[in-house]
Amino acid sequence: MERDERLRAGLDELGLPYTEEQLDQLHRYYDMLIETNRVMNLTAITEYDDVCVKHWLDSLCLVKILSEEEKASSLRLVDVGTGAGFPGIPLKIFFPHWSITLMDALGKRVRFLERVASELNLDNTECIHGRAEELARKEEYREQYDLCVSRAVTRMASLTELCVPLVKVGGSFVAYKAADCGEEVAEAGNAIIKLGGKIVSKETFTVPQSNLGRTLIRVKKAAFTDRKYPRGGGKPMKDPIR
Repeated sequence: MERDERLRAGLDELGLPYTEEQLDQLHRYYDMLIETNRVMNLTAITEYDDVCVKHWLDSLCLVKILSEEEKASSLRLVDVGTGAGFPGIPLKIFFPHWSITLMDALGKRVRFLERVASELNLDNTECIHGRAEELARKEEYREQYDLCVSRAVTRMASLTELCVPLVKVGGSFVAYKAADCGEEVAEAGNAIIKLGGKIVSKETFTVPQSNLGRTLIRVKKAAFTDRKYPRGGGKPMKDPIR
């Protein structure tokens, strides 16, 4: 079996055209991920096919909810709590015309991401070390992005408070959630409204080449976020907006 058989099939399922250069970028990314993972905990998923499906194809499922105009435009995107670079780096590889900011609270992970961006020649990729609750209060990041994405496991109410303040009015926040996320989405309803957002879509599907369920929740930013959000001192996590 060809190394990339499942990856190619999954990209075809997503309707994503690709080049051999993009596949080579993914190969190099994988090699860096595995090498660094020996000395730093980046991912528990290390088999190549598993990384292809559970990290790359899952990350790229964002295309299922984007318009053709959005795909073609010069989006400014921020990935909050990016970890080892998911979903931000796969998205950057397949949408090189987007400007992408990768945010993470762990400096060692950010340094890894900087090396990846440099090695793969990912222009207009910014790697930022810091907590979203602090960065979202800074003028250079607050309400600056067309799209914010996050695969973080944080509950939706908390994640919304960290992410929506980064999005400009008219932009969107997309949360990658488990298929059965109805309860946590419901409990985040008031938080979304208070932060100036509105859920405009909630789509559940199966990640290509797998039986893994995934829900993408799209929150449209309808109004400016009150300056008191996000709250500091870990409050978004410890005491979510009710």
